[in-house]
Amino acid sequence: MKEINVSRITDTVAELCIRANKILPCALRDKLQSASADEPNELAKSVLNDLERNLDAAAEMDLPICQDTGMAVVFVKIGQEVHLTGGLLNDAVNEGVRRGYTEGLLRCSVVEDPLRRKNTGDNTPCVLHTEIVAGDTVEITVAPKGFGSENKSGLGMLTPFDGRQGVINAVLDIVRAAGSCACPPMVIGVGIGGDFEACALLAKKALCRDVSTPNADPYYAELEAELLAKVNETDIGPQGFGGQTTALALMIEAAPTHIAGLPVAVNIGCHVTRHATAVIEE
Repeated sequence: MKEINVSRITDTVAELCIRANKILPCALRDKLQSASADEPNELAKSVLNDLERNLDAAAEMDLPICQDTGMAVVFVKIGQEVHLTGGLLNDAVNEGVRRGYTEGLLRCSVVEDPLRRKNTGDNTPCVLHTEIVAGDTVEITVAPKGFGSENKSGLGMLTPFDGRQGVINAVLDIVRAAGSCACPPMVIGVGIGGDFEACALLAKKALCRDVSTPNADPYYAELEAELLAKVNETDIGPQGFGGQTTALALMIEAAPTHIAGLPVAVNIGCHVTRHATAVIEE
């Protein structure tokens, strides 16, 4: 049994909050550059070039890559051979978010109650997902989620009769409804299966995948490619100005479901869909 003090988790979460908000994953930056090079629509190409310049400016000035530094979504995978000491995991993670956002001078956007709307002032509490896995390490992923794109996400409780085409139609309907409001080019996470809440979590997890890595199941890798092509045929384009680059990537995560159900969730990310990961080994 390995002991890990939760202070290590606090320090790691704080660092990841800042890193994720300032550095776009390399694979996504590559997708943006490729899209800009291949985009035939001159207005769309100009917009994509502007988005690249924004990333360069943020790096040069050490600023967040988007003014909406998001609600912190934190995934923690805890090896079952780990014993956490020194406090509660939930407190440690939220302290890391508080430190990351206040010390990193990131915009704090969380309100303590959905109707009374008082800002908590430090971007806590985060949305925390934990998972017990094999091993003796703790893996942490911080995925700040801006709400311009989050607000345009959706979930459909389809029936088995709807099948593959029903899934395609559901995804396209949500993308079309999002339009320019999701700050395209989008990154799209799709969850298929599970139940109501598990399906939404699958879609969120899909957004944390490396955008250069297709689904390990060839069936779903083919569906990812088909859906991405259809999304890019909608002509929404970068920032809604038209063109072939409505989405940079689309990832699917699937799970077993009930014989009577076919849940489908679509979690839309903007062109700066951010996440950063670190592993604590001691």
